[in-house]
Amino acid sequence: MAIFNLKINGKEKPVDVDPATPILWVLRDHLKMVGTKYGCGIAQCGACTIHLDGVAIRSCTLPIQAVGNKSITTIEGLSEKGDHPVQQAWLEHDVPQCGYCQAGQMMSAASLLNENPNPNDKDIDAAMQGNICRCGTYIRIKSAIKTASKLS
Repeated sequence: MAIFNLKINGKEKPVDVDPATPILWVLRDHLKMVGTKYGCGIAQCGACTIHLDGVAIRSCTLPIQAVGNKSITTIEGLSEKGDHPVQQAWLEHDVPQCGYCQAGQMMSAASLLNENPNPNDKDIDAAMQGNICRCGTYIRIKSAIKTASKLS
């Protein structure tokens, strides 16, 4: 066990965990931040996507010891009021069905728009590759990303 002082959603959060613990489990089990979902455990589905210094990463395979001084943003920290352009666009396009993958989808989309505020279809497809939606809302996701790019 070791103490890690994490910067999560702009706040310092100390945790005492095994250094090999994936950040997903630190968030969910130790900090009770359950917006980030467990999907596959092998970084293939995207449900666990968070931002590490603004870049979308899969949290299910990233050990806490690899985080260092980097800043973590979870779906809870994307916007305090739920008014981030991606969140607004998701509602406008009625994207979620079951909703399980949506936090990861939104975090990947927000990272894309931070890097490329006006993505084309090819850019969106590349950025969202690996975010799996079992309900198949990909067309609505793409439309929502395009709308969010105009709201940013």
